[in-house]
Amino acid sequence: MQSMPAAVTAVTVGVDTHLDQHVAAVIDQAGRLCGTQAFAASTRGYVALVTWAERFGPVECIGIEGTGTYGAGLARFARAYGLQVVEVDRPTAAPAGAGASRTRSTPRPPPGRPWLGWPPPPPRPATVRSR
Repeated sequence: MQSMPAAVTAVTVGVDTHLDQHVAAVIDQAGRLCGTQAFAASTRGYVALVTWAERFGPVECIGIEGTGTYGAGLARFARAYGLQVVEVDRPTAAPAGAGASRTRSTPRPPPGRPWLGWPPPPPRPATVRSR
């Protein structure tokens, strides 16, 4: 008796774009990280990125940071390839002299189910308890 093949689940790709290279991360539908890899910011690199991502499963969508700048070529390529492209806003930088780096203090989703109920609701205002 043959066993049934494992179901193939779709994956989502996120890409942090830079002038010379793009860094891609693939997550499955449960939010688990499947892998990360850097690729050249060129047509050859775009082909390698998509080919690499598809090894983890069919690509449901690809989120690209900076589709109007460093990610423009990758966004055009991905759309022409038939992928759904989602533009991801670049994080805003902290004002000069604001102290610690914003990325170090930015809260991160808890491991396990990172997309459900995230971001957390704002804190409630303090109340005075009467005795």
